[in-house]
Amino acid sequence: MSLRPPLPHRPSPAPGRHVLALGLLALVGGCGKGVTASKKLAPLVAAAAATPHMFIERVETVGTARANEQVTLAAPVTERIDRLFFEDGGYVRKGQIIAILAQGQEQASLAAAQADEAQAMSQLRRIQALSAQGFATGTTLDQQVAAARRARSDADNARAQIADRVLRAPFSGYVSLRTVSEGAIVNQGTPVATISDMSRIKLDFTVPETALSSIHTGQPLQAIAAAYPDEPVRGHIETIDPVIDPATRAATIRAILPNPGNRLKPGMLLTVGIEAATRKAMAVPELAVVGDGSDRYVYVVGADLKAKRTPVTTGLHDDGLIEIKGLPADARIITEGVVKVADGQTVRLSGPAEKQTGGGG
Repeated sequence: MSLRPPLPHRPSPAPGRHVLALGLLALVGGCGKGVTASKKLAPLVAAAAATPHMFIERVETVGTARANEQVTLAAPVTERIDRLFFEDGGYVRKGQIIAILAQGQEQASLAAAQADEAQAMSQLRRIQALSAQGFATGTTLDQQVAAARRARSDADNARAQIADRVLRAPFSGYVSLRTVSEGAIVNQGTPVATISDMSRIKLDFTVPETALSSIHTGQPLQAIAAAYPDEPVRGHIETIDPVIDPATRAATIRAILPNPGNRLKPGMLLTVGIEAATRKAMAVPELAVVGDGSDRYVYVVGADLKAKRTPVTTGLHDDGLIEIKGLPADARIITEGVVKVADGQTVRLSGPAEKQTGGGG
């Protein structure tokens, strides 16, 4: 008889393990039901009635800055530049000499004309004396008077030619950069210097003819230059062009802007905003309005907590709000969670309304 070793003792499963396994299965099953239930919950949204808001109707456009006065001094004749009396970008006063062109021949002509004038006047005085004594005829006197006038005219013409060769500033302002030098020969019409009066700025811009009813002279406006985006300049409308451009159906408007420190430069492009009118209207947040092509809608929550897509008419925008028309004053409009809502869908309202409906869990 063979002897076999005894089999090892295997303890039976403890009753507690069966209970733990059943509990885990029950927990997993319960979680699955909770996830399914949560998916069926109505979307949580915020709703509020439209509120009155003061909207400012604005006309916005862009304009070009121009100097208050600006002129380009050009050479009146073909001549050599004798002297220049300005620096690049320098300030000149009214009447100040800007440039002198060579005038040697003109000075010689003036001297000759003055000599002829002096001789003619002297001869005239002698003939007048003889005429008074009866020794000169009236014809001789008349001829000498005409000769004296011609001599004076020749002298005046020589002085005018000299004056044409002296360029003076017609008003006070800043001179442009020099493009010519002393000794250079310039042709007639060649620009010598541009003078700009920038004590104030003329701002020219256009508006469509449909906006003319809300624009008038003296109306305030605001202009912003790209160089100073945080420093708007306030001015007023000075002139409205009485003629409409038939090609663009727009009118040209000229406004006047102050220019302390000469920061605004002629040629700058400025953004213009005109406060045309103000009105109080009902408004909602811009995110509450949805678009479908050219149509605009909002979702209105009824007493049954169902969202209804309702068409509205929109208007002006201001500070995140948009003007709406076509709704009752007490309509509850979904302002948050619009993207989660469909027409006819039941919703849950956040805030006190959510607690009353029992959806807070």
